[in-house]
Amino acid sequence: MNAPEATAPLLAVRDLCIFFSTGVQEIQATQNIEFSVQPGERVGIVGESGCGKTVTGLSLLGLLPRHTSRITGEALFAGENLVGMPARRMREIRGRRISMIFQEPMSALDPVFTIGAQIGETIRTHFNVGKREARERAIESLASVGIPSPARVHDSYPHQLSGGMRQRAMIAIALVCEPQLLIADEPTTALDVTIQAQIIDLLLNLSVKTGTALLFITHDLGVIAETCTRMITMYAGQVVEDAPVDVALVKPLHPYTSGLLRSLPRLSVPGATLQSIPGRVPSLQAMPTGCRFAARCTHRRDECDQPQVLEDGEPGHRVRCMRHAELTLPGALTDLEAVA
Repeated sequence: MNAPEATAPLLAVRDLCIFFSTGVQEIQATQNIEFSVQPGERVGIVGESGCGKTVTGLSLLGLLPRHTSRITGEALFAGENLVGMPARRMREIRGRRISMIFQEPMSALDPVFTIGAQIGETIRTHFNVGKREARERAIESLASVGIPSPARVHDSYPHQLSGGMRQRAMIAIALVCEPQLLIADEPTTALDVTIQAQIIDLLLNLSVKTGTALLFITHDLGVIAETCTRMITMYAGQVVEDAPVDVALVKPLHPYTSGLLRSLPRLSVPGATLQSIPGRVPSLQAMPTGCRFAARCTHRRDECDQPQVLEDGEPGHRVRCMRHAELTLPGALTDLEAVA
């Protein structure tokens, strides 16, 4: 019997580099980003602020300023390259086949239009429907994300809703056209713990129910453990580790991933010292030529001053560290495993 053919990835990002012009010089924000997302897969991207997670997500949808940014490489979505795609074609894909939930709904939602008007605009942009049908679909979308009294919320303005309701409205806008890929950029930022849990459960259930692939950008490793099947760690504009989430949390191969896991509080050990990673992410204007994490790494050796490449560590596990085979790094905490 022949082995089944591997499913082609829904999204395949290869050698993605993002540059920004300051007017004086051009600064590189990301370097050779490489990852893929299979149909229906839930992939988490983690890392500190300033590591390039959000700009990577924005670049996929052509949302970076055209006059001050430049993108090279390729991002193949269902066989089409999103990089350099004509604006008209991108508008056909954006919102319809790929959607994005932004970090702050109060900033992303237009304050002068009702929630229904903003959802309806998305529907009528991609489907040939009238106002009445667009309204019905919008109300159904609001109901599908667990909003009570969806007709009332449909006619409300963003400032009339709570933070959790605004975030649900953002999710409704993103999902109303039933996209194949949903990019969720810190969708639980500034929400209380109870609402965070509801939003996470909502996204997970919708992904499972509709088969929508999820690219989850977050700082919260607990969210990744609960929601995703694969974890990508980014540092200083590079992918430094890419592995199944269970493997990455238990047996990380990169010191940075291990450092992120160790920095989580140990609730089961009273009085335990909270671990931290010394130093900070290097400036875009002064990136090291070798390992970008070397200055903060306790495992640094002279060979770390050489450029590191993303290579296979174990099957399905890639890492950007030439010392990964000789290091044994601590992984997830007991509390984090309990959350998963």
